[in-house]
Amino acid sequence: MNVQADVCIVGCGPAGAFLGYLLAKKGISTVLIERSSGKNREFRGEHINAETEFLLKEHKLFEKIEEQGILKMSKVEFFAGKQLVKTITPSLNEDHVGIHVPQSHLLKTVVQESKHYKNYRLLLNTTVTELVQDEKGFYTGVRANQDGKEFIIKCSIIVGADGRFSTVRKLANLPVKIMNHGYDVLWTKIPAPFGWEPTTRMLLVNGHQLALFTQTGGFIQIGWNIKDGSFAALKKEPFLSFLEPLIETLPELKEIALKHLHSWNNFVCLNVHSSHCETWVKDGLVIIGDAAHTMTPTGAIGINCAMKDAHVLAPTLIKALDEKNSSAERLSIFEESRRAEIEKQQEMQIEEEKTFSENFVQHAL
Repeated sequence: MNVQADVCIVGCGPAGAFLGYLLAKKGISTVLIERSSGKNREFRGEHINAETEFLLKEHKLFEKIEEQGILKMSKVEFFAGKQLVKTITPSLNEDHVGIHVPQSHLLKTVVQESKHYKNYRLLLNTTVTELVQDEKGFYTGVRANQDGKEFIIKCSIIVGADGRFSTVRKLANLPVKIMNHGYDVLWTKIPAPFGWEPTTRMLLVNGHQLALFTQTGGFIQIGWNIKDGSFAALKKEPFLSFLEPLIETLPELKEIALKHLHSWNNFVCLNVHSSHCETWVKDGLVIIGDAAHTMTPTGAIGINCAMKDAHVLAPTLIKALDEKNSSAERLSIFEESRRAEIEKQQEMQIEEEKTFSENFVQHAL
């Protein structure tokens, strides 16, 4: 089969799904490609801020997502050892310091709303194998594989929203600079004990940095910062010793942690890095979200940056299609409107990582 569309979006994560919806409801013929089946996907970046909440409300999506289940954080707490040393509460006129929105709930809602439009199509279990160019070098489509069958999607603009290891970025030969931050993160999840408040808790215990994010459905996501590249050596150490900083600081989690965390196999190791692309656009092609600018877990801003990318890019694409101008120069309007903010946020992440311990200086143990 061959497919024709105005825009082909590669990657049905938050940015790709949101962009697909924004384009479809404006009458743009849109094909969204997702390499997975769309089921049982694991996510870690699931906390949105007030700005993203506003965007979802602006596009009449927030209430529908809320029906699926969300959880508003009441505060952020910093613990030095067992001592609470700092608390951040909602700003004036806000009722949270972040919202846990399971990506499964977000994606299900956005995709369902997108399917109301006849000009929208979602292709699951589909991977991109090649980018197609015309004689002038403009990107005009993708060669894809779905369940072993190859076909071509012809389009006016390709959007790479396919994450930190973007296939589109690689195939388009967009130069990227990777910056390591000196640490990796071990992620796991345990049930929350009865009465556990919807909070984000940051811990500093004997030099160990831990973050606990309360989740919808009665769970706590836990992230341990470890030295980059150290997981292989760490797995040779006693497992229970690794849990001690968590249990010592929050003894109310001891029974649950010991019940659900039995070995290193209960953890997923995320190699932490950020990235900087020389450009996000080529003739007929643009990349967004982690494909264009990978963020670190610091501040949980990655999903928010990606969603805003989609919000800003949509009108740029609509105008480019209306003008029949998909040149890099035309698409760069999007990059110019977002790059400064993204680079500033990446700099802020680096600064926050360097000064993390200062949150605990006043009562350091």
